[in-house]
Amino acid sequence: MQNDGNSGNRIGVNGFGRIGKMLLWYFAADGYFDTAVVNTGREVGGGLEDFAHALGTDSTYGPAERFLRGVNAEREIRIVDDEKGIIDFFGLHIRVLRRARDPRAIDWRGEGVGLVVDATGKYLDPTQSPEREGGSLRGHLAAGASKVIASAPFKIKDRSADLPDDASMVIYGINHTEYDPLRHHVLSAASCTTTGLAHMMKPLLEAEATARILTASLSTIHAATNTQSVLDTVPKTGASDLRKSRSVMNNIILSSTGAARALEQVLPDIARVGFMADSVRIPTSTVSLINLNCTFHSPLDEKGQPAVTAQRINDIYREAADGPQRGLLRFSAQQNVSVDLLGVPAAAVIEGHDTHTRTGFIDISPDMLRAAGAHEDAALQVPVTHAKIFGWYDNEYGSYVTSLGKLASYVHQSGAR
Repeated sequence: MQNDGNSGNRIGVNGFGRIGKMLLWYFAADGYFDTAVVNTGREVGGGLEDFAHALGTDSTYGPAERFLRGVNAEREIRIVDDEKGIIDFFGLHIRVLRRARDPRAIDWRGEGVGLVVDATGKYLDPTQSPEREGGSLRGHLAAGASKVIASAPFKIKDRSADLPDDASMVIYGINHTEYDPLRHHVLSAASCTTTGLAHMMKPLLEAEATARILTASLSTIHAATNTQSVLDTVPKTGASDLRKSRSVMNNIILSSTGAARALEQVLPDIARVGFMADSVRIPTSTVSLINLNCTFHSPLDEKGQPAVTAQRINDIYREAADGPQRGLLRFSAQQNVSVDLLGVPAAAVIEGHDTHTRTGFIDISPDMLRAAGAHEDAALQVPVTHAKIFGWYDNEYGSYVTSLGKLASYVHQSGAR
């Protein structure tokens, strides 16, 4: 192990993009990890001074000291050893590795790192060999790490291949207790949208009034990401979605999301629900909004009123936010705009002011009943309630990175040393 003056709780971070950088901010604020070993794979700008500058400033969240400590805070970023790449960042000891690009060439063993978060978005296939040319997620294990968490959903290129037994998709607060340290070594923390959606769906599936979901769909009104083009570009060879090459700065862009498919892996009960999902990219820097639509079988009470109402749905979310999902889900009765949720540390924030429901009836004729094998001659009316629910999530620091950071601490505490 390198002698860098700190041997406490250590974590590795591969990549210094949006997620990698925000993770370092989270670790500095949370305090569980003493040391973060960050692999950039190259020099950042002209050297460590430029890395420190990039780390301490942000166009979305402002200066690190203001975001982490308040408006009167002083800057606490100090280069300790330029040659060894050591920085002190608001009490977090950071060591910067600037040579290896391939995960298996990163000396995690020599750095004393057991748990690594791969935040590059490049290595997402858990079936690929550590020796794969160009690198793979398992390369981190070959380099000495005992566990690796990908900061995006798994993408298995061979569609005939199954998810390996030692791999699992995990969202903190949803299914993180299913993580088995003796079995699972390659993890995915899903996506920002799946994280927010899972925390919106969990209370509905667990409440008796809303458990009978017939269909569901979502549109995420999603902030821009670095995968989009600043200005129009020429589509890549073989591109099927030409909108991905259009300017993010001045367009509303229809897109897709794998959130519905990923949701089944963390909430298996959702597999019985016909779920559709899409994404609409808009020119803002962060904070996205899930527009969730659910149709419930909603029996009538003795007064002829449906069991599922906007009030009941909001009560379910209030109870979850104050109980089992406390600190992960929030309920707001305010009229919010996106910037109000900037940096808010919650997987999702329910906009209760705009929860709406409408109950109608499905007419089932005697012929339909007989075709289904029934013998009744009378027609039936089945009450169904359609609900529209909105949930905010800061797709960078507040929702996703906070959930990912909590998961990393949990995995580390479970023995990833």
